[in-house]
Order: sequence, then structure tokens, then C-alpha cells
Amino acid sequence: QVQLVESGGGLVQAGGSLRLSCAASGIIFVIPTMAWYRQAPGKQRELVATATSGGRTNYADSVKGRFTISRDNAKNTVYLRMESLKPEDTAVYYCNALMMSTNYWGQGTQVTVSS
Repeated sequence: QVQLVESGGGLVQAGGSLRLSCAASGIIFVIPTMAWYRQAPGKQRELVATATSGGRTNYADSVKGRFTISRDNAKNTVYLRMESLKPEDTAVYYCNALMMSTNYWGQGTQVTVSS
């Protein structure tokens, strides 16, 4: 059974940094695409960043230059380094794995940025 487990969320002041991790288990091959999404209260879930197993990355305009997504393919783990955090980055962050047209999700980790 595929499981995604996130860690690394928390409370940070504006301008601070956090690093999120997501480890996938129950998979015997390298996941083609992994991503981070976030959902703020009262808003729809939005894509933050994606990373393919080949190293291609993509970012939402709102986080470009501040967030960095990276992967360890051997461990099927994806990371999100978040810097220069803003109060509007406050949300539950979800890890996502896209495999054979199926989306798998982690349970989410809360990130709160205080002003």
C-alpha cells in the first residue's frame, strides 16, 4: 500500500525558513513526479512545486525564488525548502505522488507564518 508521510511543518516568523520532507513507502520503483500542494483556510488546494525523477522542477509564481523542491530518488523522498516565508504562506502543505494516472496524498503538515 502506498503511503506518503510528511514532516517538518511548524510555526515560524515572517522572513524565516522551514524544510518539509515527504517519504513514500510501499513503492518499488522511482516515482515519476512528486509535488507539494498547499491549502489555506477557506481556499482551494493549490500547486506549490513539482519535481520529476529526471530533475525537472516547476514552481507557482507566488513561491518562485523563495522555495526549492528537491528529491532523493533512491529513497522516493521529496523535500521543500522554504525561505523568506510570508504570512500568506500559512497553509496545510500536502505531498503528492503521481503514478500511473493516480494521485496519492500525504496527510498534510501545518505551516504557520506569523507577522
